[in-house]
Amino acid sequence: MIKQGLNIKLGQSLSMTPQLQQAIKLLQLSSTELEQEIQEVLDTNPLLERSDDAQPIEEKPTSNTELEGKDANEEHIPEDMKIDADWDDIYDPEWKTTNSDSSNANSTSDFIETMHSTEQGLTEHLMWQVEMGNLSFQDKEIAKLIIDYLDDDGYLTEPLEQIHETLEDILLVELDEVEAVLTYVQHLSPTGIAAQSLGECLVLQLQHDYADHALFKKAKRLLEKHLDLLEKRDYTGIKRSLRVTDTVLENLIHLIRKLDPKPGKLYNNSSTDYIVPDVYVKNINGKWKISLNGSTKTELKVNSYYEDMLKEPTQKTAASQETNKYIKDNLQQAKWFINSLENRNSTILNVAHAIIENQLPFLQYGEEAMKPMVLSDLADQLGIHESTVSRVTTRKYMHTPRGVYEFKFFFSSHVSTDAGGECSATAIRAMIKSLIAKENPKKPLSDNKLTNLLNEQGINVARRTVAKYREAQSIPSSHDRKAFA
Repeated sequence: MIKQGLNIKLGQSLSMTPQLQQAIKLLQLSSTELEQEIQEVLDTNPLLERSDDAQPIEEKPTSNTELEGKDANEEHIPEDMKIDADWDDIYDPEWKTTNSDSSNANSTSDFIETMHSTEQGLTEHLMWQVEMGNLSFQDKEIAKLIIDYLDDDGYLTEPLEQIHETLEDILLVELDEVEAVLTYVQHLSPTGIAAQSLGECLVLQLQHDYADHALFKKAKRLLEKHLDLLEKRDYTGIKRSLRVTDTVLENLIHLIRKLDPKPGKLYNNSSTDYIVPDVYVKNINGKWKISLNGSTKTELKVNSYYEDMLKEPTQKTAASQETNKYIKDNLQQAKWFINSLENRNSTILNVAHAIIENQLPFLQYGEEAMKPMVLSDLADQLGIHESTVSRVTTRKYMHTPRGVYEFKFFFSSHVSTDAGGECSATAIRAMIKSLIAKENPKKPLSDNKLTNLLNEQGINVARRTVAKYREAQSIPSSHDRKAFA
């Protein structure tokens, strides 16, 4: 049971440098969004250009039981990953999240696998994290109810006391337990979720991403005490209240604009997106090989002409010094961006290797052979934080001989067996589907009968769980199946 003293790793010890923020942002993006981001950077940084002679990342072979040659470059990737969004204007109703642009489709049409309507909204994204987390059954139920009360922007629309009253009819819980679970939900991805006000939403993000920032305390005070002045753009009032100079105020505003006032918007996009595999998994001569999609792996390099200019002696005039500074700043940004891209590629490939290592039976035999695996399992295996795994597996896709799957597909909760082992929820769903496919249409299997059949196979599952898994696959009840027969 989660209590108020819940120990959640917030990552306050992490210094959010510009380089780190950039690495985090790139890791969160889908392939099509990444191409957009790369083009924007190329358009604004003259020291960065595409590399025409780049060598592709080689495929890494693996036997049927063990992966070999992992591209582990983990030391460059921080454990607590959080995307850094631009806040172009305070209270701007035209706030835009990073979405795929249909105009980018032409440049990627040669490697587009398929097209789909974005189905996983904010609720599904949060529910998935809750299911994959190490929570008790009761805490999961509390978390799910809290998530049900979130609006499209990610804000909690009901007072916590009202949610507690609703829960009292179902579970014996105290208000402080509900508050503790709310704290847990507020630290899921995206950060800032489940806040009850704009100020709380922004403070949650500030605490998670910028706790080590020199202006953290002043920014927190501004958001908690003087948000009304910020809304009215009463900068004179802010300077007087916080006792800061124009320069400090400018830096404060710059910091706060990096926060997202509507963290749930990204997951409530009903537009059509394209699925572009990030990774290809192939079986060649009995050995599994995993490689990045070469079409999505843009290689960049520093423009040597401008870089060489820094090595040449220059006159100590104001103009020449300003030019030198401009080149140096852009050179640093270019190197950071290239390094962030390399980190993104190696991290995705590393996670893909770990997934396949754990789920080889699925590739060989199908969903019924899927092993149970939650975020913490992979995090422990790779030595990274759960939040990093969650972000890497979001909107990243794997092309396998069995089809194209989002990385998230390979994760499912544990269900115990009579033999003392564990079975994955995905495997159980596949078993239910298989049993129903083989049933006599005139005598369809009820949920009770399906439960008994699974129990006979040593899988300890309740009838309500069977019903839940059946409904999740849009399979009608036995009564309706009989009527349709």
